[in-house]
Amino acid sequence: MPKDAAESSGSTPSQRIVSIDALRGFDMFWIIGGESLAAAILPFCKQPLRETLQPQLEHAAWEGFRFYDLIFPLFVFLVGMSTVLSLSKILEQNGKAAAYWRVLRRAVLLYLLGVFYYGGLSNLYPGIRFMGVLQRIALCYLFTGLAVINLRVRGIIVLLVVLLAGYWAWLSYVPLPGGGAISFAAETNWANYIDARYLPGWKWEDKTWDPEGLLSTLPAIGTCLLGVLAAELLRNRNFSEWFKVCCLIGAGIVGVAAGYAWGLQFPVIKKLWTSSYVLVAGGYSCILMGVFYLVIDVWKLRRWAIVFLWIGSNAITLYMAANLLNFHQLAGRLVGGDVQAAVGRLWGGGGAAPGGPLGTLLLAAVALALMLILARFLYRRKIFLRL
Repeated sequence: MPKDAAESSGSTPSQRIVSIDALRGFDMFWIIGGESLAAAILPFCKQPLRETLQPQLEHAAWEGFRFYDLIFPLFVFLVGMSTVLSLSKILEQNGKAAAYWRVLRRAVLLYLLGVFYYGGLSNLYPGIRFMGVLQRIALCYLFTGLAVINLRVRGIIVLLVVLLAGYWAWLSYVPLPGGGAISFAAETNWANYIDARYLPGWKWEDKTWDPEGLLSTLPAIGTCLLGVLAAELLRNRNFSEWFKVCCLIGAGIVGVAAGYAWGLQFPVIKKLWTSSYVLVAGGYSCILMGVFYLVIDVWKLRRWAIVFLWIGSNAITLYMAANLLNFHQLAGRLVGGDVQAAVGRLWGGGGAAPGGPLGTLLLAAVALALMLILARFLYRRKIFLRL
């Protein structure tokens, strides 16, 4: 895809690397309604399956890794991939000055969108959230873009190692001020310590620290750099398509194994974005990218992914729309109340929600359908958000 993830595009879909858009769409699908739909389906599953799948739709409370812990780093990984593809063309045609301007402009706009997403200036200080999901993506894009402009692949690898190893050494071997013991537990680690003292504004869940805080952004940049390396592999014309697929999947397996092995000493913790977490999430991201690239760009099997393409081509637009429009509330106006209750009676009703489990499923399905209708409309009309 010749546009970065902070931009969701200005070129037509046919000019893009389709598997990147499709994988981004698969990722965003879970954010804009897929997770709610899956959770609504679970009550209809047998208990063993339900008990197995339910935790995967939630973040690990602290240490550990679940499916939903992959959603955010996968997006950051894809930002790294698309950054390479977009900046390479600019560097060739317009030079470094144009590339610097594009990176800076997009990073600033995306950061401001992030502040707006969490309420903007509607809250009085210190109720403004300065570090959040979009803000972290903006910072990862900024520093990754600067690295792509100035470094070759070897330099990217060195920077990645320095970030992950440096973060590991800092949290593992440097005691907290005042003789505090080295710890990876909540509020007793360096990342939370720095947030509590130096991160202004509101922190997530009204804590003294933020899961998208200051220090933990450094290894998150490492996740973005892994995407850069994946993109460099895909755009290398000296390698065959099958070789690229094998490298992505093979590297992913190695990354997951290495991450869990590292996690024996440096636990896999999303809220700290530990270096072991970077490897586990990056490994799974590589595997998914390899599979999507094989099916969509090598085998040319694309019809099954059309919904993901609708979403992936306008990821930021749909993310903001989900925040501003409240599609679940819109669904309630269409099929809530008596309609939801009547549908629920078809399955015996019951449950805490009106209409029971079937009514909840109806609302989740309609909310997601409304989002997909918007995604399809934007895609078919070639309306893409540009930052």
